[in-house]
Amino acid sequence: MRLFHSASNDEIRRGETTDIYFVRTKQIIEAKGLEKTPVIADVTPGQLPREWAWGILCGIEEEAHLFKGVPVDVYAMPEGSVFYHGDCRGIREPVMRIEGPYSEFCIHETPLLGLLCQASGVATCAARVRKVAGEKTLISFGIRRMHPALSPMIDRATYIGGFDGVSSLSGAKLLGIEPVGTMPHALMIVFGDQVKAWKAFDEVAPPEVSRVALVDTYSDEKMEALMAAEALKERLHAVRLDTPASRKGDFAEIIREVRWELDLRGFEHVKIFVSGGLKEENIRELSEAGADAFGVGTSVSNAPTINLAMDIVEIDGKLCAKRGKMGGRKQVWRCQKCLMDIVLPFDKPQPRCPHCRGKTEPMLKPLIINGKIVAELPKPNEIREYVLEQISKLHLDNP
Repeated sequence: MRLFHSASNDEIRRGETTDIYFVRTKQIIEAKGLEKTPVIADVTPGQLPREWAWGILCGIEEEAHLFKGVPVDVYAMPEGSVFYHGDCRGIREPVMRIEGPYSEFCIHETPLLGLLCQASGVATCAARVRKVAGEKTLISFGIRRMHPALSPMIDRATYIGGFDGVSSLSGAKLLGIEPVGTMPHALMIVFGDQVKAWKAFDEVAPPEVSRVALVDTYSDEKMEALMAAEALKERLHAVRLDTPASRKGDFAEIIREVRWELDLRGFEHVKIFVSGGLKEENIRELSEAGADAFGVGTSVSNAPTINLAMDIVEIDGKLCAKRGKMGGRKQVWRCQKCLMDIVLPFDKPQPRCPHCRGKTEPMLKPLIINGKIVAELPKPNEIREYVLEQISKLHLDNP
């Protein structure tokens, strides 16, 4: 009996999470003797959500496992790559290309897109928050708003997008890092006294766990922050403000007030950690007000999915494409200096960057050849560094 409404690894790999029309398409193709006809299919993004100028590709490792054993060739941008809706001329650019008999992979189209669309949306949203937050600490707090089966994917995509840590046990285990968290309001309520709760946490929690006191349970944030600082002294690493939107008022002003009062009493070492309703649009203001770290939740875990689609662009060596798509095998060439892309037919020579005349590199690289994984699958921290290096060259609102 299925206790939780989520698909298993085997169900996903067998294509049991696909749309029914792909199953019928496979049946028709095989019934008419077309099962060996080779095709080339592109996976391309539509217009990016919220007028984003760029996205972060996430989910490639899962794609490798999805297509392992399927007799096709798959070429893809490396995981963590910046991608655009269109290249420097507005030509829609593929992030993945699949070559082989369509009957062999048509039932994988639905999971193929699902693995990329949602994870890429989360990673992109995380990368945009990272751009705004600068060097400030970012912790992923969003899994409680989503189905628990998704928690490893969400935390992995958030971390790859540039966050420093994640709160979930499953996400941290997948990433090979320690989970990060503070304390819930329930701890103070169970003790019935903030100071008793903070001291109990200090007495019981392992020494390597940072002492971050939640300071808005019963009283004014400033008053509770000072109470926590007096209770834990030099052992207090930070105070966390998690005031709900209905009580915030001017949150930046609250942060400035807490910072001032802590400093005035010699607690300059105590950091200010903020959470609760944070998103890309308000982090810069709170950072400038004095916040040192951010626990960002729903705005990233519930990021808009990126609308990727798969389309056949060549059949048995003949060019083809539906309306609005470009036919033929392609390569995406990228200038690593300015991250400008140019999409060209596959047989065209390597171009120079039209912007800075720099050398370009091919972005669609072998991932699967005849069902075998041939690409090295980098570790999450390596992908994260790749993302940070790329977004350092980009602006939020334009490439």
